[in-house]
Amino acid sequence: MALLPSRERSLARKDAPVLPLSRSFRMPPVTPAADLARPSVLGALRSPRVLTREVLAGLVVALALIPEAISFSIIAGVDPQVGLFSSFIMAVSIAVLGGRPAMISAATGAVALVIAPVARDYGLDYFFATVILAGILQVALAMLGVARLMRFIPRSVMVGFVNSLAILIFLAQLPHLVGVPWLVYPLTAAGILILVLLPRVTRVVPAPLVAIVLLTTLTVSASIAVPTVGDQGELPSSLPEFFLPQVPLTWDTVAKIGPYALAMALVGLLESLMTAKLVDDNTDTPSRKTREAWGQGVSNVLSGLFGGMGGCAMIGQTMINVKASGARTRISTFLAGVFLLILVVVLGDVVGIIPMAALVAVMIMVSVGTFDWHSVRWSTLRRMPKSETTVLVVTVAVVVATNNLAVGVIAGVLTAMVAFVRRVAHFATVARSLRTEDGEPVAHYTVDGELFFASSNDLTTQFSYSEDPERVVIDMSRSHIWDASTVAALDAITWKYAQHGKRAEITGLNEASTRMHERLAGRLGGAA
Repeated sequence: MALLPSRERSLARKDAPVLPLSRSFRMPPVTPAADLARPSVLGALRSPRVLTREVLAGLVVALALIPEAISFSIIAGVDPQVGLFSSFIMAVSIAVLGGRPAMISAATGAVALVIAPVARDYGLDYFFATVILAGILQVALAMLGVARLMRFIPRSVMVGFVNSLAILIFLAQLPHLVGVPWLVYPLTAAGILILVLLPRVTRVVPAPLVAIVLLTTLTVSASIAVPTVGDQGELPSSLPEFFLPQVPLTWDTVAKIGPYALAMALVGLLESLMTAKLVDDNTDTPSRKTREAWGQGVSNVLSGLFGGMGGCAMIGQTMINVKASGARTRISTFLAGVFLLILVVVLGDVVGIIPMAALVAVMIMVSVGTFDWHSVRWSTLRRMPKSETTVLVVTVAVVVATNNLAVGVIAGVLTAMVAFVRRVAHFATVARSLRTEDGEPVAHYTVDGELFFASSNDLTTQFSYSEDPERVVIDMSRSHIWDASTVAALDAITWKYAQHGKRAEITGLNEASTRMHERLAGRLGGAA
């Protein structure tokens, strides 16, 4: 496995929890078995057990991708093969190009919702051109360092993202449980039972695969008439072909598809980077976010060139791969794409008879496993600050209401920003004292705290302009100027003292504050 860059190693050491060690405690030696938690591709190829796990995980994910890809194609208003081909191309390419091993990328509902109007209003050529342009924009954003913005997403937003995702996964299964033959319910219950009990007995074979095979065998052998994968849409019978969209290369074309391409690029990157962070936390392994960002872009370009609808990371299938099946390498992601193509093109008739109840059971258990139940316990909510709970609730509510993870995350981040600004706005204080210097009375003010637009707005109200003597000293040695709003507030203070025939001196500015004050003071068009 490749070593982390020095900066990431230092961050890892910094963030690692410090545990008290007893004198009798000894670190266990690193063994090959212990190292299997984070195997490399080469390590997996050398280990039959790990390789088997990766192969079976890829097969399970491929089976779960088929109905999802068909559904998202319908949402986007295109033929089912567009979503299936896109899922194949995205999975295979991101397995090589991406920065998060074992994460699954394919056609997604969020992307389908964003670009659906293009297919409806302008046709398929413009639709594929939009996917290609979105991929190019993602590569550009990755080169500009958009992945580094992940550090500004608070934990409450991340928890809200995970919980809302679990809710969406569950809600997406309800259409398959409403208005269906009654035998669907015992089949789904049986699938859930297998998924719960089998891992307690053995993990050699992924429980989702066992559930799918057993339920399919049961429905076929007993001739049970229930909805199947084949009922979701027609499966393709040929391989994807290279395709260049026939659109004029003009600014008018850019004006038509540009807004949709930009929205798709942002939604795709946000969901992919959030999912990568979630997998990092679940596997205790790092990922390269910038590589993942441009890998998503290249994969979308390839998807558009082969008649696909693009996509991004799929949290549900990723959780099947990582949590339910225990996959950890790029092999599972690559094989998920390969198996998907084989299943729909070569074994379409076999895949078509898989009961939807089996896949619904798998996704329900993924939903249950994804939800952060600790975050909604009363003991947790009682201890959490109200602002943190508000951020979590807003994130979940917006995601569920809009059915869009990206919109919910943005709403959560904005709520967290407002809550943070409200808290720190009250940290700046002003203390007044009267002194005598060289026989002259002096009003001495000490400003303490970080000064920016929120905390400096009330700064002008904390001075006694009419009562102070002719000389006033404002000591800024315990504060810092962060923006032009603070400089404008200081200008207003000195101007008000001047209106009263008094002289205000600002002292103690640190180097950065001095540079900003000298550059902006008297030039902001304030009270003067």
